[in-house]
Amino acid sequence: MATERIALGLEYDGSAFCGWQTQPRVRTVQATLEAALSRVADHPVRLQCAGRTDAGVHALEQVVHFDTTASRTPRAWVLGSNVNLPGDCAVSWAQPVPEDFHARFCAHARHYRYRILTRPARSPLERDRALWIHRPLDLGCMQAAAATLVGEHDFSSFRALACQAKSPVRRIHYLNLTKAAGVIELRVAANGFLHHMVRNIVGVLLAIGRGEAPVDWTAELLAVRDRTRGGVTAAPQGLYFMRADYPPEFGLPQAESH
Repeated sequence: MATERIALGLEYDGSAFCGWQTQPRVRTVQATLEAALSRVADHPVRLQCAGRTDAGVHALEQVVHFDTTASRTPRAWVLGSNVNLPGDCAVSWAQPVPEDFHARFCAHARHYRYRILTRPARSPLERDRALWIHRPLDLGCMQAAAATLVGEHDFSSFRALACQAKSPVRRIHYLNLTKAAGVIELRVAANGFLHHMVRNIVGVLLAIGRGEAPVDWTAELLAVRDRTRGGVTAAPQGLYFMRADYPPEFGLPQAESH
């Protein structure tokens, strides 16, 4: 029986998930989606994703792929999956792809967003959508510090101590901070990210924005290549996986979510 490879675009609210990766006795995005797709395919489905997300992290367009012997239209994969998925997770699109497509290894860039709510009182509506900081932040200092991180660097000071990546070298394509309606939004893209890299960058920039560290602290951390010299890892609730970019020949029907 012929096997077909299918790519999916997936949106989820990470608040009630213990991250992407399947783990015993906890609710994860991977296990939830695999269960739904297995019902549609009528056989067990195993997924590969563009970028694993931690507990509490959201996604606007996570890309996944799986192999199947089932014959279904893209519309059937979308509708059938969503009927079997909970309200905090939904498939946006489905498309057959060549057998050499891989959601993780074919991605040449990944985009993230981090939202910081800056106001004296907390917001119940933003509770799981943004990090709340009640003190003012110096956006100009944060922007100047962030600029140092753009380009190819050894990001050892910005990786989790348990990170298993073989190399700490990554290339950041852009790292922008803007503010509107009391929310500072950090947007960043790179050829790949280390474990907790975005949240550790945010933690360092928050310290600089509060005036607890100088603007050149980012340059110092790049130079020392030592995670123990870095700042606090920012909370996951403000982090969003926006999208992954793929070569145009795959023709994925992605939204311009970044």
